[in-house]
Amino acid sequence: MSQLRLLPSRLGVQAARLLAAHDVPVFGWRSRSSGPPATFPSSKGGGGSSYMEEMYFAWLENPQSVHKSWDSFFREASEEAFSGSAQPRPPSVVHESRSAVSSRTKTSKLVEDHLAVQSLIRAYQIRGHHVAQLDPLGILDADLDSFVPSDLITTIDKLAFYDLQEADLDKEFQLPTTTFIGGSENTLSLREIIRRLENTYCQHIGLEFMFINDVEQCQWIRQKFETPGVMQFSSEEKRTLLARLVRSMRFEDFLARKWSSEKRFGLEGCEVMIPALKTIIDKSSEMGIENVILGMPHRGRLNVLANVIRKDLEQIFCQFDPKLEAADEGSGDVKYHLGMYHERINRVTNRNITLSLVANPSHLEAVDPVVQGKTKAEQFYRGDAQGKKGVVYETFHLSDLPSYTTNGTVHVVVNNQIGFTTDPRMARSSPYPTDVARVVNAPIFHVNADDPEAVIYVCSVAAEWRNTFNKDVVVDLVCYRRRGHNEMDEPMFTQPLMYKQIHRQVPVLKKYADKLIAEGTVTLQEFEEEIAKYDRICEEAYGRSKDKKILHIKHWLDSPWPGFFNVDGEPKSMTCPATGIPEDMLTHIGSVASSVPLEDFKIHTGLSRILRGRADMTKNRTVDWALAEYMAFGSLLKEGIHVRLSGQDVERGTFSHRHHVLHDQEVDRRTCVPMNHLWPDQAPYTVCNSSLSEYGVLGFELGYAMASPNALVLWEAQFGDFHNTAQCIIDQFISTGQAKWVRHNGIVLLLPHGMEGMGPEHSSARPERFLQMSNDDSDAYPAFTKDFEVSQLYDCNWIVVNCSTPANYFHVLRRQILLPFRKPLIIFTPKSLLRHPEAKSSFDQMVSGTSFQRVIPEDGAAARAPEQVQRLIFCTGKVYYDLVKERSSQDLEEKVAITRLEQISPFPFDLIKQEAEKYPGAELAWCQEEHKNMGYYDYISPRFMTILRRARPIWYVGRDPAAAPATGNRNTHLVSLKKFLDTAFNLQAFEGKTF
Repeated sequence: MSQLRLLPSRLGVQAARLLAAHDVPVFGWRSRSSGPPATFPSSKGGGGSSYMEEMYFAWLENPQSVHKSWDSFFREASEEAFSGSAQPRPPSVVHESRSAVSSRTKTSKLVEDHLAVQSLIRAYQIRGHHVAQLDPLGILDADLDSFVPSDLITTIDKLAFYDLQEADLDKEFQLPTTTFIGGSENTLSLREIIRRLENTYCQHIGLEFMFINDVEQCQWIRQKFETPGVMQFSSEEKRTLLARLVRSMRFEDFLARKWSSEKRFGLEGCEVMIPALKTIIDKSSEMGIENVILGMPHRGRLNVLANVIRKDLEQIFCQFDPKLEAADEGSGDVKYHLGMYHERINRVTNRNITLSLVANPSHLEAVDPVVQGKTKAEQFYRGDAQGKKGVVYETFHLSDLPSYTTNGTVHVVVNNQIGFTTDPRMARSSPYPTDVARVVNAPIFHVNADDPEAVIYVCSVAAEWRNTFNKDVVVDLVCYRRRGHNEMDEPMFTQPLMYKQIHRQVPVLKKYADKLIAEGTVTLQEFEEEIAKYDRICEEAYGRSKDKKILHIKHWLDSPWPGFFNVDGEPKSMTCPATGIPEDMLTHIGSVASSVPLEDFKIHTGLSRILRGRADMTKNRTVDWALAEYMAFGSLLKEGIHVRLSGQDVERGTFSHRHHVLHDQEVDRRTCVPMNHLWPDQAPYTVCNSSLSEYGVLGFELGYAMASPNALVLWEAQFGDFHNTAQCIIDQFISTGQAKWVRHNGIVLLLPHGMEGMGPEHSSARPERFLQMSNDDSDAYPAFTKDFEVSQLYDCNWIVVNCSTPANYFHVLRRQILLPFRKPLIIFTPKSLLRHPEAKSSFDQMVSGTSFQRVIPEDGAAARAPEQVQRLIFCTGKVYYDLVKERSSQDLEEKVAITRLEQISPFPFDLIKQEAEKYPGAELAWCQEEHKNMGYYDYISPRFMTILRRARPIWYVGRDPAAAPATGNRNTHLVSLKKFLDTAFNLQAFEGKTF
């Protein structure tokens, strides 16, 4: 494409300015580029680009053939070519054809030169970061590529790329409105243009933002970085920066002196991160932020705790004592995984600010969505719909989704240019580790971490960006790692060149101190006094730490729940009230669930049938699974409990059973959530379809549940086995969170489960995994007390249930909130039972005075004559209905009793013992539809043996061991089902066998 085709977007403003004196009407035209609107002489033909091009070529052929305004414009441009000035001069008349040819040549050159300069400016804005001096070590190009873009003027000969020459360097050029390098000047020499572009884009800051498709945002960034003299600091600001660097570096030095052989994952090589984070917090506080939530890896965590969160130094130092004892429950965690919550006054703004550093494991990025979810919850409880009161570091995932956005995140990347031992060129395919930010149009500010002032300026702009646009932003601190992966590691094994340079590298504190001393901002004596002052603080704290031999994990809580526990952090009681509710409340909820609260709202005809079915059930005082869930949620909302249900397709339900969000069939995107129309002063209900990332969304909901105990937060997998892509969150946060961090969490996982011949990826929620991770002791014979159920729940790490009735599902959801503490709840939810005619419950099982049944005993003919029962089958979940049907077909109701385990972990020792003793002459069998090496058998077997004192066997009935959890062949499924059902009711099946 000819350069002239760019003319409308490049010279439109200049054209308007030159034509203004001629009273020529103009029309507006906007290019698809990120440039501003351009204006041109009006034309009946309309199009801006082609029209101006036509006028220009027509004028070259014959100046008299165009409108006098165009003739004047092109003559003045021609005059500029003669004078070398960009200022318009009075028009001169062209009399001779030779003069016309000369004007044509000169004008063409002038236009092309102006286009070239504007292209040059844009080249620096787009690609200047590729040649920026970002690596403090001077070894690697930050983008892992030594290629220098050909359109950047790194040498004089590069001018030829734009058909410019060295002689053009002193010519003046009009600056476009898409740059601020001129400040108050409209023209600059080419030499000065290049110098200012290099200073902005090719020094210690590398900017990536031109991919953003919003003109205002691009202009905002250009103004922040291009304006001359914008990065100026007062003497006081420089002294504050120096003091923060002193604290950052001397803290690491102190730990190195006192505990040289301890792992601490120090910050050496990126000490500037401490003043960077403090700057973000200061700037955010200045703009009204009240709550800052951080998630970070272990490198530098102790320094952040000490110098950003301001945790007492003695509490940090005492953790290095090998004789330290844990005073609280739980196994605890290594010191560089722990979190903190602290409210204090921000010294810069003199405003209150709450800081929370979320504890997390060595799975570094796993904390990201957790932090986002906690932030979202904090915003919700503060009524902060616009995200103007909180800011969070880390993670892009879910950043702009309606029910997940936190209205902007500041991502601070400590880019030490190396993994454990992995060279970055082997660690990623993208030029930068931050390239993922481009997906969400987040600006990326790369900065050399050995230039503290550049870092501080970038962080200040990042905080302001987040507050201005409520969008994510990335600060990439390009630094290095002075020691190995940890302090015991030898990095020279794998990175000899890098670490030779690191050993020669002057620490950033000395560099910056020397700079300030040289310019007279501080004296050497003042600098040394600042160091001595902080060293003295550390020594005094070290002395006090020797008196603290007990580690109180509760001091490291990242999410305290004021008023929920007593002053010692224990539950206020160890009882749980009945979970039933009055019948009139059940009827009211059922009525709303079967209606459309909005007027003139057209629903799908198929949905009309579903709502009529709900109305019929309510009238008949029965519920199915979906209506029982509605009853549980609705009753909690009346009690002021916020309910949030998230996951893939949860609004309708994967199996089209829920329909919590109704869609108007005639008005696009008009929806209705009847659950929010139950009561005048109810708590809000949030139901939101999530993105297809179990890892990210489950982490988000876990973080959401951390913020308050007075909310029922549920995450539903589309199919139960899809939780395996969120296994890191389950293993590292949900299963072990309380043991490691004394962090109670009441999140609920709904995992559709059941063998129905639907294939290995749509059948099993893998109950064996959750049971294997349960800390429920199989060998200890418990003392059955009055409050055994509640105390057992308090001692477990999580609760695992497989409800077989809608009523029990209703009760377990309500119990989750009525318990005086919070534990994660894992529910294996059904698929086929959602519409099974026998899987219904009566209001009688849900009204006031009723409760969750951990075990549902046999209540038929076998229970009325237990001495005649020859076999007692224990089972859980959907297989109960298969067993009941088969028992009926074989007419064995009096000889075979069937007992259901509804709560599997913690194991209901007391109730199972009662059932086993009730049928003294019966064989005991455990029946499951899962394969023998999966499901529940390996978990329940030793617990049955404890109850039975190994005097009676518990036989296994179910599918044989297998590698895959289920078949995808319907016939194979039915054959294997028939086989184990035959075994279950063959009363001679175990004769002669030994257990």
